[in-house]
Amino acid sequence: MKYKIAVLFAFALLLLNGKANAQEVLTLEEAIRITLERNYDIKLVANNLEISRNNVTTGNAGMLPVVTANVAQNNTVQNRSENRESGQVIERTGARGNTLNYGVGLNWTVFDGFGMFARYEQLKELEKLGEANLKQTILTRIADVTSVYYNLVQQQQQLNALDTAMVISRERVGTAQNRFEIGKASRLEVLNAQVDLNTDTTNILRQRELYQNTQTQLNELMARDASIRFRVADEITIDDQLNLAELSERATQQNPSLQAALINKRVAELDLKQVRANRLPTVTLNSGYNFNRSESALGFTTLATGRGLNYGITASVPIFNGFEQRRNQQNANINISSAQLEFERLNQTINTQLTTAYNTYLTSLSLVNLEGKNQEIAKRNLEITMEKFRIGSITPIEFREAQLNYVNATVRYSNAQYLAKLAEVSLKEIAGALTF
Repeated sequence: MKYKIAVLFAFALLLLNGKANAQEVLTLEEAIRITLERNYDIKLVANNLEISRNNVTTGNAGMLPVVTANVAQNNTVQNRSENRESGQVIERTGARGNTLNYGVGLNWTVFDGFGMFARYEQLKELEKLGEANLKQTILTRIADVTSVYYNLVQQQQQLNALDTAMVISRERVGTAQNRFEIGKASRLEVLNAQVDLNTDTTNILRQRELYQNTQTQLNELMARDASIRFRVADEITIDDQLNLAELSERATQQNPSLQAALINKRVAELDLKQVRANRLPTVTLNSGYNFNRSESALGFTTLATGRGLNYGITASVPIFNGFEQRRNQQNANINISSAQLEFERLNQTINTQLTTAYNTYLTSLSLVNLEGKNQEIAKRNLEITMEKFRIGSITPIEFREAQLNYVNATVRYSNAQYLAKLAEVSLKEIAGALTF
């Protein structure tokens, strides 16, 4: 009889797999690879990181000179009258004049109280912040993909169990019909068997609908055609060797949110350096080479030209700005304190999340073992019940109860495995230890 159960189960698998022969087998690694390449959230955050990297330049920090080329031309048309010392009166109607200036100028702040160096370091920190944000987005999306993927695995396992139940129900209908034809069973037994078969058919149709919708959800995360159909792995592999102390240590070093909080504190400290720099002198070098030409229809000089080099140095020292400097420094210190508090708050939150998730993880592992044993017991009970049903020593209600117990035990076992996997993924995500 055990052989018969195995044959029925194998037949159910063939029915399920036969419908998916033309579908690709999507592994978790392949799903993650596609997500890393295509997911829109990852691409958007990656673009922000690219901008942060482009911003890390000495010029953006104000360390390099600014060179400009200038050209200006002005024209005039005037009605003018001049009375000269000799008594001569000169009048012009529509007298034209023009001036032309062009040249190259250089302006270079060589000292601003070390503010430019603080700005440059701040740009580097902002780049690191972009990297932390990208890592956080990647970890979140990988966790999402992993969760949905293993949801599909457990749904696929449930489909197998429901397919097995439906195959058994078909055999039951056939057996009941044969018993009815030879006068060993009533018509009611046949009808009850047919009702149970219809119920199993409805259940598997609902499960297939959920399975396809979950496939669509995974396709969305991978940013590919939502209508693509595929198969997933047959088993859920659980890492049962996770240690809370190790996870806490890794979270301190690798959690992207904690890293971002530390970077924000460093950015706030560099803001304070820039504010303090405003107390010190600013020294600027300036130079240029210019050409000018002026032409006028009246006057003692009707045409004048000039060209040459100019250069100089400017130094300014802030003396009083209405106590704005003191206010800015106070606010900068408050921002540093807030950044430190945010880091401590986040660290506490992460430790709490780790502890809670680890407790869920341990409970889930225990439930996996328990439900696994229950599934084996339900399977053996179904084998015995089928044998008794064949010889007519058990009622159809008892047979149906054993059948449902097996299906429910299988579903609970796959759910327990899935929840344990979710707990594992959650722990690794918090610790920043999801591999990709």
